[in-house]
Amino acid sequence: MIPRYLVDEQLEELPVLHKDVIVIGAGIAGLFTAIKASERYDVLMITKKSLLDSNTRYAQGGIAAVISEDDKPEYHLQDTLFAGAGLCSEEAVDVLVHEGTKGVQDLVGMGTKFDVENGEFALTKEGAHSQRRILHANGDATGYEIVRALSEKAVANPRIEVWDDHFVIDLVTDGNVCVGALVQKPDGQRLIVRGKATVLCSGGTGQLYRYTTNPEVATGDGIAMAYRAGAEVRDMEFVQFHPTSLCYPGAPRFLISEAVRGEGAYLRNIRGERFMAKYHEQLELAPRDVVARAIVSEMEETKSTFVFLDVTHESAEMVKHRFPNIYQYCLTYGLDLTTDWIPVAPAAHYMMGGVSTDLNGETSISRLFACGECSSTGVHGANRLASNSLSEAIVFGRRIVERIHLLAPMEEEPRVRMESLSRTEAPIQAVVEKRLKLQKLMVRYAGLKRNANGLRKGLEELGRLSSIFRSVITKREEYEFANLLTCALLTTEAALTREESRGAHSREDFPDRDDEIWRKHVVLHREHGLTEERIEYV
Repeated sequence: MIPRYLVDEQLEELPVLHKDVIVIGAGIAGLFTAIKASERYDVLMITKKSLLDSNTRYAQGGIAAVISEDDKPEYHLQDTLFAGAGLCSEEAVDVLVHEGTKGVQDLVGMGTKFDVENGEFALTKEGAHSQRRILHANGDATGYEIVRALSEKAVANPRIEVWDDHFVIDLVTDGNVCVGALVQKPDGQRLIVRGKATVLCSGGTGQLYRYTTNPEVATGDGIAMAYRAGAEVRDMEFVQFHPTSLCYPGAPRFLISEAVRGEGAYLRNIRGERFMAKYHEQLELAPRDVVARAIVSEMEETKSTFVFLDVTHESAEMVKHRFPNIYQYCLTYGLDLTTDWIPVAPAAHYMMGGVSTDLNGETSISRLFACGECSSTGVHGANRLASNSLSEAIVFGRRIVERIHLLAPMEEEPRVRMESLSRTEAPIQAVVEKRLKLQKLMVRYAGLKRNANGLRKGLEELGRLSSIFRSVITKREEYEFANLLTCALLTTEAALTREESRGAHSREDFPDRDDEIWRKHVVLHREHGLTEERIEYV
């Protein structure tokens, strides 16, 4: 049902541009990888909007790394494995916790200004972390500060060319080798960009859901185009919902950082009762999936659309200093974080799954790499530990560049052919309406709580939207919808397959975790279908 290419185009007739390394997407993964690659190569960064439009800039809490003398990589590893609920690759996590500190030093060297207290990095603690190991910047604007620093460095770099407002429609392959990408310019013209290596840094799938903390650009483009090209995609059933997004009339679903709970905030239902003791011994600092489902349970029990986040018992000075942006944002809606309980509810936040990679970020397609949220490195397992995402991007971005150094030159001009499809002449109609319908379907059938009947119904109704794949499409919003539909189908199929509850995947008809049968990955491939990848006990 999902075609190899989204458009019919004679590739051999298109103009061709040659670059050493192609980076698709911005954010911390794209920027960091491009800067590291530019030390040796000419790099083309392609972003469908601008360098400042990515999930990274919205990251409030910070970046997790072993910095404190009281902390150890072993502690960080154990916390990550615990949150990942048995599906992490211990080897990948070991890489993360041992190389994350060097990555932070790289960010500082690239101009990132993390908060400092008494001459030392100011460290905070977040949910499911046993130690204070979260670096932050400007209180609660860590992501924005990192993007600011890296963007300035990338733009000033003569070896990095940045294409804003360009859309990568599909990857171009010769057999099982990625040789570049099919790109559409702002004026609608198309061309092929060829490269020694192509790196997907295109972010996650937050726009699959009606309520999300993600920006409009998070439409799963990289995951979808990699799947169409024949890459293995893994763990798509594990969608992390952030427990606390602002839920207030007239306000978008603004993220209220986990760090607020890390600094002592309580969760209360609409009756004013603290409730987390009923659900987990770590109370408000339990893993995100536990907290999110606990909030939904309280909302259902009290027939409410939200619960309250209460940090009024902490000093007003601390709250304003530590969370200046959250404080100011809430204030614009008449909510004072220091004196008011803030209404919050879960919202789609992070995709743990993505394009399957090895420890060097390389996918099952040669010369194609994935970094950041669009990748599945094995670090996050069934549930990402807070603030590990920014660490993952820099650790594996560095490894990707080291692997690119070892690639042999492209010896001959690749042979590429476009699969011809019988597409209808008329372009797809009412994409905005179809996108909203898709989001509502995903909330209803593949959200925080799932069951077989709902997931089957979801697949059936998503299938009715598949005319996009047979239509002549030319616009960014049409490509995005096709990519969202691809990811929606993959997520729902994987969720139906996994007959257990683990981490961020919760099945009402299979409420227990089943390590004997399900300690394995669900892997999806366009031609081979659905397979399973067993995890060996260490």
